[in-house]
Amino acid sequence: MRIKKMACSMLTTLFLTSMAAVGFAEVQPPVEYPEGKVMPGGRETKLFNVEEMFVYKALPQYSQPAWMDQLVKDGKIPPVAERLPKEPQVQLTGGMSDGIGVYGGIWRDFAGAPTEGWNLAAGQTQGWFGINAIYEEPLVISGPTFLRKDKVEPLPNLAKSWEWQEDGKVLIMKLIEGAKWSDGDPFDTEDVMFTWNDIIHDSNVRAWSRESTWQIDGKPVTLEALDAYTLKWTFPQAYPIQMFFNMTELSFYVAPSHWLKDKHPRYNKNTDYVSFENCMPPTALPVPTLGPWVAVSYKTDEFMVMRRNPYYWKVDEEGRQLPYLDEVTFQKGTSGVGRSMGTMAGSLDHDNVENPQIFVEMAKKAASPETNFYLEWGPELLAFDLELNLSASLGVQNDNDKAMRGLFRDLRFRKALNYAIDRDGIGQALVRGPFMRAFPGGLYPGCPYYDRKSVVYYPYNVDSAKALLAEMGFADTDKNGILNWADGVLKGQDLVIQMTAHEDQAAAVLIAETLVTMLREVGIQVNFRPITSSVGDQNINDGKWETRVFRPGQEYAVPFARWMQIAPITATMPSWHRAGNEPRELLPFENDLIKLATQFSQEKDFEKQKALMFEYNKIFTENCYSIGLTVGRYGLALAKRFKNIPIGTPSFMYQWDWDNWRAEQVWVSPEDQAKYPETAPNTVPVPADYKKP
Repeated sequence: MRIKKMACSMLTTLFLTSMAAVGFAEVQPPVEYPEGKVMPGGRETKLFNVEEMFVYKALPQYSQPAWMDQLVKDGKIPPVAERLPKEPQVQLTGGMSDGIGVYGGIWRDFAGAPTEGWNLAAGQTQGWFGINAIYEEPLVISGPTFLRKDKVEPLPNLAKSWEWQEDGKVLIMKLIEGAKWSDGDPFDTEDVMFTWNDIIHDSNVRAWSRESTWQIDGKPVTLEALDAYTLKWTFPQAYPIQMFFNMTELSFYVAPSHWLKDKHPRYNKNTDYVSFENCMPPTALPVPTLGPWVAVSYKTDEFMVMRRNPYYWKVDEEGRQLPYLDEVTFQKGTSGVGRSMGTMAGSLDHDNVENPQIFVEMAKKAASPETNFYLEWGPELLAFDLELNLSASLGVQNDNDKAMRGLFRDLRFRKALNYAIDRDGIGQALVRGPFMRAFPGGLYPGCPYYDRKSVVYYPYNVDSAKALLAEMGFADTDKNGILNWADGVLKGQDLVIQMTAHEDQAAAVLIAETLVTMLREVGIQVNFRPITSSVGDQNINDGKWETRVFRPGQEYAVPFARWMQIAPITATMPSWHRAGNEPRELLPFENDLIKLATQFSQEKDFEKQKALMFEYNKIFTENCYSIGLTVGRYGLALAKRFKNIPIGTPSFMYQWDWDNWRAEQVWVSPEDQAKYPETAPNTVPVPADYKKP
């Protein structure tokens, strides 16, 4: 018996040795994900009930900047009371950090992405970095949700109130009455229904939300106008509070029907959808907006000037029409680094401190008493990941594309990439010190539903990566240092993957360049190319991409607000597995994610929600749905002269920076105004300035 055991042991040893010789070495199992290091965050947020922040009501009188009185006298604009709604949104002093402000002053900012055009409804971006946020106005706003202590719901905006009917499946929503677009045209349900019917529900329009966004368990949500200021929502589920988050920024940007309707192919047989998308070119200004400032001039890729909207529909409780600031400007560049450099130099007033390469320098600069800005750090929500196109059909044009998609859909390959990447090394390559650490993907550590024990963490282990690749049949048969395909249409060819990163995300570019070297070590050749964000967005829409290094969005910070984006529930999310014209071939675990995300959205108990997100994050990380790279904290740098920035404002939470603070409330003292002159003082766009294309 002892001889048999010895023989068996020898055979096992020989087998393992031979397996190692051909590349099938033992793969290291997952390990416990380490805890993060404690860093000082920002100030504790001051919270409010919504009625403590603003109400909708008529006031006895209204006022405007004194210099605008001449415009009224000259007949260029009506008196301020006639430009305001019947009951404007009245922002209350008790909800302001520094109280009622004074008129005048400038905010100097920066945008590191191209301005495609002004047809936001058709998917064009205005340059991000705050421009989009100023330009758009949705039915409800989610950015300031972090300020609420009463509910985790978006705040009223163009929709001033709503009421559920008894069964919880019908919602009656009241719009603000008498608000006007910046060119003086009335806003009403015609604009909302045009957006709903001819933008969101027209599959030919590159809208930010699609028909699938407005479904629950595959059943449609319907919307109808009862009158000029009343909407009726009908849902297939009772009290779907989570759907409010689909009525917010981007998802339900309300389009100006009076400006766009006759450019839409449904109403104009002499046009097409490409012409419709491009009917509001970047320099054809001004264009109608409901936002607090209007773009009045733009020198392509150089400089944009936005002046106050004389028809803005919000006031303070003393009747002063908002905004307080007269002007906002944006320098233009190709990378967010320009914003950081300008803020540190004193030529700009704001930076989302999101490029880890400058964390140390920014922190040192902010500590100096002579600097013009202050800096606060938030929770661990700044993450980068490697995304692989998992669609089996969208964007597949040839056999090479088909083979690459099959490779990406193989869990062994995604695991191999995890093992091949030194995440801690990436973090230190970005910035030395405690600022960044390894990130496994899935929920961010700063997410309220995050539990470290839910993470399945594949550690850096080159031998494990090589073993998995060998198990898949890859071997360096031509001895050039790059693995070769063993079979299929690519048999004998080098294993090469294409990778992109948005050039305005400087950290993503640096990470991608680092991955080129790391993946080469395990025999994978990476062809990396930085691209503009607009090109990247188009690639995602068309499915014509392989891999990208990216900074994911709010869905993994506040999943309850964006539950439809954390699983393949809608046609457009997640971005790495979009649906095309053919049915989407879901991977088995994706069905589990859909089920968990749907249950999570319908669950009202926080502890039960957290349990569902525990299981969700476990499945996500176990299956390497996307490959996490590094995570840290955003900083928010703002000019010290600004008043009324809410206490504890994050640069990134439910939305980005400009959507989080109430920009129309921000004011600057007269002595500080004199230090930074406006570029176009005492001017506003008036109705006669608007030239419809």
